[in-house]
Amino acid sequence: MNTALIFAGGTGIRMNSNAKPKQFLQIRTKPVLIYTLEHFEDHEEIDNICIVCLAGWIPELKKMLKLYGITKVKWLVKGGNTAQESVFNGLSAIYADAPKPKETVVLIHDGVRPLIDGELISKCIDSVKKHGSAITVAPIGETLINISQNYAIETIEGVKERSIHRFARAPQCFFLEDIYAIHKKSKENGINGVLDSATLMHQNGHPLFVVNGPEKNIKITTPIDYYIFKALLNAEEDAQVFGI
Repeated sequence: MNTALIFAGGTGIRMNSNAKPKQFLQIRTKPVLIYTLEHFEDHEEIDNICIVCLAGWIPELKKMLKLYGITKVKWLVKGGNTAQESVFNGLSAIYADAPKPKETVVLIHDGVRPLIDGELISKCIDSVKKHGSAITVAPIGETLINISQNYAIETIEGVKERSIHRFARAPQCFFLEDIYAIHKKSKENGINGVLDSATLMHQNGHPLFVVNGPEKNIKITTPIDYYIFKALLNAEEDAQVFGI
């Protein structure tokens, strides 16, 4: 079984939107979250979907799923106080229903990262089955610098170093048995502020393997990201209409 766990619990503080969380913002005819969900809904290898959502927005989410024909959602789970806690809530719901956790692949993905594609989903599933994990990455195209607390530059990563670094993105994918056990262990040990599952697994000695994702696979966090996504949608439409 292959399950998508979609994290849609953020409040969108950096988006400066007082009305709606960023995942519910409308772009053209659909909310951002629906664009994301459609990739998993339409993928033949995805069996079901779990969405972790802000508690107060679950009724609205139910309406959206019905309106846009998203049928694979099996679990709607309330988010926690942190991203780590929210993901654990989703994993717990999936684990409780999974007949074979050791064989179930979980793809953990951001609800506000709608620019993935079916090829990436397939590569992630394949990597987990072969290696036990799949961390989506993208190349770094800028020079990296490390700064001190007083904003002085301490080190600069040159071209050679840049070639061996990557941005970690999503999906981040594992066998359910492995990722659930690490999250459960971390929660029991009072660890609750780790930003992503790849970091949590790495800290616990789990081997991680990367999958190259599309460079456009951005996370919509700020107003600039919102407009980039909108521009990319326009570009795709122009390509279809004008054959560009």
